[in-house]
Amino acid sequence: MTTSAPPKATYRVIDAYDHPHGGRILRLRLGKGEALRVKELKSCVMAATAPDGREERFSVDGFALFGGRPSDSRLARTGRVDVHATDEAARLVEVGWTLAGPA
Repeated sequence: MTTSAPPKATYRVIDAYDHPHGGRILRLRLGKGEALRVKELKSCVMAATAPDGREERFSVDGFALFGGRPSDSRLARTGRVDVHATDEAARLVEVGWTLAGPA
């Protein structure tokens, strides 16, 4: 039996909306753990949990660049990041969901 490592970080979804060119933009705030580095977050598979307990998994495709380019120091300092995902599962994620990663 294999056990997966616990997630390094958990994030709260504080805003979620459809991207005009496809996919979904999720604005995240660090909840618990250590903020993931930009390199770790890009292409990271995240486990999303709804307030009702439903779970989904999706892959982060990149970052929303409004507000400046994401950097490790900004992520560590503010605990906030905007990610872009095109998976169908990401379209279900709404405000109030919790994301854990890497999953």
